[in-house]
Amino acid sequence: MGSLYRYYKPLTSICFSPPPTKSYLLHSIKIKTHFSPTKKTRLHRFFTSLTSSSQPSIKTNGGDASAASQSSELWLYNTMSRKKELFKPKVEGKVGMYVCGVTAYDLSHIGHARVYVTFDVLLRYLKHLGYDVHYVRNFTDVDDKIIARANELGEDPISLSKRYCEEFLHDMVHLHCLPPSVEPRVSDHMPQIIDMIERILENEYAYRIDGDVYFSVDKLPEYGRLSGRKLEDNRAGERVAVDSRKKNPADFALWKSAKEGEPFWDSPWGPGRPGWHIECSAMSAAYLGHTFDIHGGGMDLVFPHHENEIAQSCAACRDSNISYWVHNGFVTIDSEKMSKSLGNFFTIRQVIDLYHPLALRLFLLGTHYRSSVNYSDVQLESASERIFYIYQTLHDCENILSQHRVAFEKDAIPPDTKNDINKFHDTFVTSMSDDLHTPVLLSALSDPLKIINDMLHTRKGKKQTKRIESIAALEKMVRNALLVLGLMPPTYNEALQQLREKALRRAKLTEDQILQKIKERTVARKDKDYEKSDAIRKDLAALGIALMDSPDGTSWRPAIPLALQEQQVAST
Repeated sequence: MGSLYRYYKPLTSICFSPPPTKSYLLHSIKIKTHFSPTKKTRLHRFFTSLTSSSQPSIKTNGGDASAASQSSELWLYNTMSRKKELFKPKVEGKVGMYVCGVTAYDLSHIGHARVYVTFDVLLRYLKHLGYDVHYVRNFTDVDDKIIARANELGEDPISLSKRYCEEFLHDMVHLHCLPPSVEPRVSDHMPQIIDMIERILENEYAYRIDGDVYFSVDKLPEYGRLSGRKLEDNRAGERVAVDSRKKNPADFALWKSAKEGEPFWDSPWGPGRPGWHIECSAMSAAYLGHTFDIHGGGMDLVFPHHENEIAQSCAACRDSNISYWVHNGFVTIDSEKMSKSLGNFFTIRQVIDLYHPLALRLFLLGTHYRSSVNYSDVQLESASERIFYIYQTLHDCENILSQHRVAFEKDAIPPDTKNDINKFHDTFVTSMSDDLHTPVLLSALSDPLKIINDMLHTRKGKKQTKRIESIAALEKMVRNALLVLGLMPPTYNEALQQLREKALRRAKLTEDQILQKIKERTVARKDKDYEKSDAIRKDLAALGIALMDSPDGTSWRPAIPLALQEQQVAST
């Protein structure tokens, strides 16, 4: 397993977040909530800074390229058709998107982070293209796993699940995931679930046994079209109990009769609770209707969950239709899927205790969303170093631009800078429109960042015509790209300070200790004791602290520890 564990006490020792305050994510758009109006207002103010630029455009500030929202199309890979398709919403200008949420019985791991970062980027890009997106992401708060965990802890299952729902929302704030339009919970939607089951029974796609209701897969000849599985190959799987009473082993529960010590609700078939799959069919229909544009989730949900959703929804309503089924790949450790059931996972909370949340987000976006991404300390260190470089460059831009008033006139930007902006714009449109190819866009950021640094720090760059105007235009272009990717911090300075603090924690050093080492090295250099000077630099580099000499003195920045750098070189 990845070496992040060497830093950690057992998971049970991790403390929960404090009660929701300003750092708690406000679901401000049509979301059901139990907060008081006063608290809603306070939370809204906090979240405004994150959502106020949720529809950025990549503009050129004088270049010839038009905004991406006016020139680009979006192609998405559809799991149902097994090919990329041009995205066309059912209603012009509007998008309905449902993404399966977490089963809330534990802290979320970085596999969950991958899912919700992926669909947050899709949400942001759809908004960037000008769509009005109604985004629904549910919570499963009634489930076998929740009940089992609650019984272990001697806690009420609904109460336990509510607590972990709140923890999940804290994680989403840290990862800069925008809030869904609505975030329904199973426990609040029993009438809709029961109504859908009744319709499925009326249409003769299900049967009752001793208070249980099962879906009959034999009644649906097209069952298996999403996953490509043949009916004869199916068998009871995860969350599907083997039951000799079933007509077909692949039949799945729509309603489970009540068992002692479990939560239950009244229904026409007696007290009980819903099966796992019916909840999403009922809640997506409740908020988006039986036909909508995008249904998403992790690749592990293709079968049985999404396959069963399709079966239920079509059985309840013949006109049920979802245009695009979108699934992201796994996060793996040693080429094995990260999951709670396998026990080979790092929680989001564990990772962001040592790494900046936006470094984790950058790491996840560095691999195309449909591919598996293998977790490693090297990858996270590399992402952390990269994002420090990005924010340091943009912070330097801010400093110099604050000293100048830049008026963008028609011909204020030199032709070379216009060409650089147009080139980046083309890459932005091409990569994001091609099934959200974020790695290409992240790679393309290297050129404008290098140009900015040249203009800021090199003798040749400082002599360029209309240098300040060029820096301002390039900075704005990069900033807008970061907004679409969800990588824009509240301030560059704050992010840089947080990145330094995380680096110190990983190195198990204080800043005072580093400054003392810098003083010792300065004395050694003055005494021409270069062996000692080099040893101090190397010792700090081994811990991920790089020293930088300049005419103004020596400063430090986070870096990839030497051993991991060597590992990175060896792997490439």
